[in-house]
Amino acid sequence: MELLQTHMPQGLIVLGILALIVEVALLGFSSIVLFFAGISLCISGGLMLLGLLPETLAAALWSNALLTGLLALVLWKPFRKLQKSQVPQKLDSDFARDSFVISVDVDLNGQATHKYSGIVWKLKSEQPIKAGTRVRVERTDVGVMWVTPVE
Repeated sequence: MELLQTHMPQGLIVLGILALIVEVALLGFSSIVLFFAGISLCISGGLMLLGLLPETLAAALWSNALLTGLLALVLWKPFRKLQKSQVPQKLDSDFARDSFVISVDVDLNGQATHKYSGIVWKLKSEQPIKAGTRVRVERTDVGVMWVTPVE
């Protein structure tokens, strides 16, 4: 306990950095409460190092409680917006852009199929494509390859 008392500012900063690492690296900002607590621990430790806050357990507890609440009050809405504003990324699979010759007509209905890597895929196209045409995979959905003619 004496070690904690003599090195309280450094201990608070280390705890704050650990909380930030857990929040960002492990939780991926899913719970931003640890982010606020980590920032408040670092600020409290810094204030103690500067001599603006006494190096006591009571001061550490009160300053962290107040700073965490204040940070949450001020930054909650911007961080929630940041979490929700992520645009889903379009993922290209390994075989997207592959080309092959279709043996049947392909259209938007998805009646045509193509066997690739042991899986039977439905083929769909925004425009009708005649059998015997070389096509390439533009994108994939679950069980569906979207194809366009190769020009």
